[in-house]
Amino acid sequence: MTRHIDIAVNLLSANLIDNASEIISQAAAEQVSPLIVIGSELTESRQAVSLCQQYAQQLYCTVGVHPHYARLWTDSSAETIRQLVKDNSVVAIGECGLDYNRDFSPRDQQRLAFEAQLQLACELNLPIYMHCRDAHTDFIQLVNQYKDQLPKAVLHCFTGDKQALDECLAAGLYIGITGWVCDERRGQELAELVKYIPNDRIMVETDAPYLLPRSMRPKPKSSKNLPQYLPYIVQSIATLRQQDYAELAQHCYNNSCRFFNIAHIL
Repeated sequence: MTRHIDIAVNLLSANLIDNASEIISQAAAEQVSPLIVIGSELTESRQAVSLCQQYAQQLYCTVGVHPHYARLWTDSSAETIRQLVKDNSVVAIGECGLDYNRDFSPRDQQRLAFEAQLQLACELNLPIYMHCRDAHTDFIQLVNQYKDQLPKAVLHCFTGDKQALDECLAAGLYIGITGWVCDERRGQELAELVKYIPNDRIMVETDAPYLLPRSMRPKPKSSKNLPQYLPYIVQSIATLRQQDYAELAQHCYNNSCRFFNIAHIL
């Protein structure tokens, strides 16, 4: 049986949370389970833990501060994360990293919050779940400072170039691929690069409700991306890699189980 884990579901988004139970069930019907719920700031991280407690083994979560919210990082933020990770549903620190595309937080504050969370991942011996957009030079420099102490690290929603991919792989990172690869306008470079990701480093994600695959036919009536669409993304990646769908799906599933320490390996 082909099974999947969606490593990026923004289930607490206003576009999804009201239908959480239905979304979880529809995903499971397509063999997409469990789901990794993303905590992008501390209030949302607390909510993510609470939601996961309602859906044990169907949902796991990350807790952290996204670069968009780095301006909210304070001296007490690290202690809040230390308390949250005591719950068994928490499987990674993050989503954290750098985003110089939108600059919703000043770049110095982004770097400060990111480094603090890298340190936390090392201290707590937890995987780190990372974001990077238009900030690769500073991102990889910080990652390389901590790579030997980090238990595991993933760059989710990778959209960089070949040099960035090579440097991320050299740093030992796992690579998360989204439906961006299905976008004929802006995903062409990524479509060329997915073949270079080793079988033991690739994971897959919808980043729901964002990044609905543009090539889906028929197009879903709603513009919202959902975890149930993950098999379509896997099939698209498999085609680009000239790889059997079931083989790629199993690699992605097992990689995700190992990364998040979830005991469902096939």
